[in-house]
Amino acid sequence: MKTILFSLCLLALILPGCSKSTDSPPVDIAIDELAGPIFRPSSGYGADGAYAVSEIEFPNTEYPGTNVTVFYPSGITSPRPTIFYSHPYGGESKEYNRGLFEFIAQKGYVVVFVPYATNDSSIDHRYTTLWTGFTKAAADSPGIIDTRKVGFMGHSFGGGASIGLAYKAFSEKGWGKDGRFVFTMAPWYSYQITPAQLASFPANTKMITQVYDEDVYNDHRMAIDIFKNINISNAEKDYYYLKSSTVAGYKYATDHTLPNTRTAYDAYDYYGVYRLLDALIDYSFNNNAAGKDVALGNGSAQQVTMPGYKGEFMAPLEVTDAPVAKYNQDKYQFRCGSVLYNPRIAHCE
Repeated sequence: MKTILFSLCLLALILPGCSKSTDSPPVDIAIDELAGPIFRPSSGYGADGAYAVSEIEFPNTEYPGTNVTVFYPSGITSPRPTIFYSHPYGGESKEYNRGLFEFIAQKGYVVVFVPYATNDSSIDHRYTTLWTGFTKAAADSPGIIDTRKVGFMGHSFGGGASIGLAYKAFSEKGWGKDGRFVFTMAPWYSYQITPAQLASFPANTKMITQVYDEDVYNDHRMAIDIFKNINISNAEKDYYYLKSSTVAGYKYATDHTLPNTRTAYDAYDYYGVYRLLDALIDYSFNNNAAGKDVALGNGSAQQVTMPGYKGEFMAPLEVTDAPVAKYNQDKYQFRCGSVLYNPRIAHCE
């Protein structure tokens, strides 16, 4: 069993300048097992892949003392479609979300992880750090990374950053000409993206946006703004709303920390994220209709049905093409209407 120790400041997920130290004890997360009564999928989308996982590391020039990591399927002899992952504040260690990275590589794909400094005072430099790491990984590993098929995925700060970074890769580098997607989770504010650029996203881009009911940090209006204004047809994007469930006395929470292997590694990771990502990859890169029905099924049973245990089931996923915020802005620490933070304040509901 592989056990990962985390001791992170929760506010470091989103607050500039927050220290990574905390008075809370570290949490032991066993990433070979799932918390709660529901087991991981045994087949189909979301089931673990057959590949062993290898890693390459190289120095992160924009964040000295850290490394960029490329996770890839062991033994491959040709480049594979690649996901470029942008972490949240505080998620500087690759162990922070190893479960996701290994899942992607086990399925036969590549994922690039680039740490940026949580305490970096410049949002632009965080973006530069991510961009520099992504492009160097692609340039240095052409035998592993296939930039003709790419996805950009991120959580919190990284979710907001994935929009501008994806557009830059698609427009300046030509990445994704044979398949591209964006997958954002509980996104923070999006910088380095103009209304004109949002309106000119490549037509073959697919998109999943997720928000979490118990999140009290990032106002869902940021996610709704990008979802509504990005140039992706409703047929090729879906907005997900995830609600908490209690099954056999175990609570599957939907707070800001979902989904990551730092507080609970459970069925929400596999069924609420990994399964949908697996299907989105298959549809985006292989044009598999079954993948679209699961990832972008417009509320299909295959898409929204969640697992259960002894007759108790997790709440179904809510999916829509016309999202509306369910709570007032004062629920959130980071509101869409923030003059200080939001460069797209004019687009709040």
